[in-house]
Amino acid sequence: MPISLQIAAATADDYDWCAQLMSSSEPWITLRRNLDGCRAALRRPGTELFLARTQGERAGFILLAPYGMAASPYIASFAISAWARGRGIGSGLLRFAEEHFIGREYLFLLVSSFNQRALEFYSRHGFQFIGELKDYIVAGHSELILCKRLP
Repeated sequence: MPISLQIAAATADDYDWCAQLMSSSEPWITLRRNLDGCRAALRRPGTELFLARTQGERAGFILLAPYGMAASPYIASFAISAWARGRGIGSGLLRFAEEHFIGREYLFLLVSSFNQRALEFYSRHGFQFIGELKDYIVAGHSELILCKRLP
């Protein structure tokens, strides 16, 4: 049975929930991003935070930067609650981002080299590897640049 997914701009009350989700899960644990760092990242100027709910419960979020990489849209952060993974919520958030930026040519994101699950997820959704930033955030790990051409 398909899930009912609502995606809307985050409210002031949603920001702390999103920061707590980030700081308590990968890749942010390995990237050493604490709760305050996550709070700051979610309020970075020039970004838009959207929350996904299913059956009224917060399930995940996506942080978008309309002019984030080479003046193209960029997915700055993306997280799904553990209980909601594997239910199509991440796919729904990616579709939302693509529709949000309809008419723009490309959509970019970075994924940590150690985050194999995320890399496979983005590859299944049409993102392609285009570059690598070695030791970019944490020594010994790279950030992989992925890109998808938008319709």
